[in-house]
Amino acid sequence: MKHSNLILSLAIAAMIAGCGTAAMAQQTQKLTAAKHNDYGLVYSLPTTHLRIEVELEKTISKVGPYYQYAQRYLSISNPITEDSQSWKLKSVTITPYGVPDEENRYLVKFKSGTGVYMVLSEDGLPLAINCEVPEENKPKRPAKKQSEPSLTAEDLVMALPGELLVSESMAKRAQIAAQEIYKIRESRTAFTTGEADQMPDGEALKLILAQLDEQERALVALFAGRERTETITKVVDYCPTEAVDREVLFRVSDTDGLVKSDNLGGDPVYISVEITQQGEMPVNEKGEELSMPKNAVAYNIPGKAMVTLRYAGRNIAKQEVDVAQFGIDYGLDPSIFTSKKLPYSLLFYPETGALKELKAIQ
Repeated sequence: MKHSNLILSLAIAAMIAGCGTAAMAQQTQKLTAAKHNDYGLVYSLPTTHLRIEVELEKTISKVGPYYQYAQRYLSISNPITEDSQSWKLKSVTITPYGVPDEENRYLVKFKSGTGVYMVLSEDGLPLAINCEVPEENKPKRPAKKQSEPSLTAEDLVMALPGELLVSESMAKRAQIAAQEIYKIRESRTAFTTGEADQMPDGEALKLILAQLDEQERALVALFAGRERTETITKVVDYCPTEAVDREVLFRVSDTDGLVKSDNLGGDPVYISVEITQQGEMPVNEKGEELSMPKNAVAYNIPGKAMVTLRYAGRNIAKQEVDVAQFGIDYGLDPSIFTSKKLPYSLLFYPETGALKELKAIQ
């Protein structure tokens, strides 16, 4: 068949695809209390931020160069006649994460000769003392999404007969393109009925038929136009500092997607932060507040907040999160980490600087 080589070449090309990239944990740094630093370690407790990932659906409509001939050659009565794009909000997710608070730094001095060490994230958040950090407890970078390449109408136009490419008449080019569409349909019929000159087997036949469908869709798009929908993820950073009610966080425009809060061309997405619990200092048996131990290993006792995002009259996200800045700092006696008989290890929550796990090292 005259189109077999073209079909097989395009089928092979379509098998080349990209791959997604998973979220990666940050690198860590290990600091040891030793003579060179006077057995003192410095770190900053975090401020809790909210990473708000906004998933938007973007639809792009492109007019085909031969749209004026769509009815004549292909009986298409409603081709796209002008380029446009539209946006729609799909979903929102809220993820708390920690940012080092440079105004909330602590120096802890340990007993010499004990080899106490602290693990920090690459941006300086405390993650652990006297133990390694599990992967699930390391701060994560957001995943980068990659799309798979696919054949475009332009690829197919370049594979069409030279007569189409050199013709000066728009009507003639449209006629040749329509003829190619009908030839593709004939080729598909030949393959499905077993009448092709060279009949592939199994998966090869499926691939060729899929490519014929793709070729036809792309060539028909020269007449009908193309509509492509893709998912775009935008990230908005928000640092809660107080209770708020229906503050405009950002807006969503039908034509421009996510825009700033002061852009009145979009519909508002509101954020509300309700403080549901304040962090409190520990108390003794008499109910008296304990004081911070001297030279303490500081950690945070976080508060809690209910975060609600609202759009178009409905809640699109609602989540209770721990928030360091709604809590209070307290501390542990550093001697528990240097005891020769029963030293302790500690894991922090990187989002808040709170204690995740404190246990004796066996």
